[in-house]
Order: sequence, then C-alpha cells, then structure tokens
Amino acid sequence: MTRSRGFTLIELLIVVAIIAVLAGIAIPMYQRYTFRARRADGQQLLQAIATAQERYYSTNNKYTDLATLGYASPVTSEHGFYIADIPASASTSGQAFTVEAIPQTSQSKDVCKTLTIYSSGKRTPDTSDPALNSNGPCW
Repeated sequence: MTRSRGFTLIELLIVVAIIAVLAGIAIPMYQRYTFRARRADGQQLLQAIATAQERYYSTNNKYTDLATLGYASPVTSEHGFYIADIPASASTSGQAFTVEAIPQTSQSKDVCKTLTIYSSGKRTPDTSDPALNSNGPCW
C-alpha cells in the first residue's frame, strides 16, 4: 500500500485557527501603534502654533488669533490627521491662548480625541488617566 502525501482537513483547520488567533492579537496592536504615530502630527502642529504665539507675545505683549500669526483658520496638520483652531470658548483678552487639534479621518478613533495646549503650558488630555495610557501617553 502506498502512502498518500498532503494535508488533512483537520491539519488545515488547525493552521487557519492559529493564524486567526495571531491576527486577532496583532491587528489591534498595530492600530494602537498607528494612532500613537499619527498623534505626533497634531502635537507638532500645536507646538508650532504655541511657539508662534509666544514669539508674538514677546514682541506685542499680547496673544493673537491664527490669521495674524500667518495661519489660515482652521489649520490642517502636515499629514492631514488633525485640524487646529482656537475654540470659541477661549479667552479673547490677549493675555492667554488655547489651541485645540481635532483628529480627522481614521485618527478620530484614537482614545486621546482632541489635543489641547494652553498658554500656561498645560496640555490635555491628561496622560495620568489610566484609560488613555492603554495606547501610550497623549503628550
């Protein structure tokens, strides 16, 4: 009797099950990694606007709007994952500023949601929140 070569259906199903388990673990980890990587796009935009605000403040002793700084309102980040603007609820006294970066497209599913920077140097969302740290610090 000759022995036939090949895979049985059971062996094939075991391999498919193993691949499914590995994919079930790897895909969510990859998505969290891409959210963290794209978050840098919004952080860079907010830092650039904050730097421009501080430069303007050192010369004019007040903060200003985005148009005066040379930015179109709202400002789209370099790679298009965030749009930054001064929120309507922000102080207009010229002695403080607040800028928000709102995630766009696929980045809107990130747990950090809207990134905000204030003239005091405070950044939100707060990275001490354990729910946000599952995907790395927001800032």
